[in-house]
Amino acid sequence: MPQTIGFIGLGVMGRPMAHNLLKKGYHLVVHNRSRAAADELVAAGATRASGPADVARHATRIITMLPDGPDVALVLEGADGVFSAIQRGSILIDTSSIAPAVARRLAGRAASLGATMLDAPVSGGEIGAVNATLSIMVGGDQAAFDEVKPILDAMGNPERVVRIGESGAGQVCKVCNQIVIGGTLAAVGEAFTLARKAGVEPARVRDALLGGFAASRVLDVHGERMLTGNYKPGFRTRLYAKDLRIASQTLDEHQVPAPVAALVHQLVNALMAAGKGDEDYAALGTVLFDLAGID
Repeated sequence: MPQTIGFIGLGVMGRPMAHNLLKKGYHLVVHNRSRAAADELVAAGATRASGPADVARHATRIITMLPDGPDVALVLEGADGVFSAIQRGSILIDTSSIAPAVARRLAGRAASLGATMLDAPVSGGEIGAVNATLSIMVGGDQAAFDEVKPILDAMGNPERVVRIGESGAGQVCKVCNQIVIGGTLAAVGEAFTLARKAGVEPARVRDALLGGFAASRVLDVHGERMLTGNYKPGFRTRLYAKDLRIASQTLDEHQVPAPVAALVHQLVNALMAAGKGDEDYAALGTVLFDLAGID
């Protein structure tokens, strides 16, 4: 019998992640707030659950992929939440990006019910979710991580499925990830702005930079988006803005100065104010183009 996994949250990231688990032979019990995404997974072989509690009744390995901490808390702690029906020995894997403090609190609640919760945020965007090449940063119990690593490997690059440390460490790592991406996005946008203002072809600048120390996935993937103006969302700006709010809170909590991250946060706020919250966050470059007077 294939192992049964519960999956809650079938959005841009969750849907392909769930499909990859089906492809690896796992049986899924799924729930999603909107019905259409669940219909797609049911058509592919999953079983529909009536709600989060129903998922917990049918599976002892449960994955959540939700927009923010309050969403995760509601799915777990709500009246029809996972915690109301959780089985002892269950392992919860939250792949959402939420505040480390919230992840630690929910893990404590799970432990009080005889279960274990891992925070396991991901990086790689929709492309990584579709291709099962995500990086997965895990915080929580080592034994639980070892137990579910094959499940995580089915959704990500096994070499990039890493236990960072105790509960909350995965979310701290995700904050670090978003800080690095934001700083690089801004630098790429500035570089392309300079090239265009100086009358130099930015596509050739990108090609040259990809051959040296300035090379990065951001320059490669998001740099191409900036050049072509293709901001169809792989990761929406509004979700990145949420991640930067979490970053700001976490930096404050630990009294860490981060002037670059603060500046990037303001650029993203400008993007949100321009009504581009549903565009890919690579559109951050357009804020810099506009400031420089480039169409």
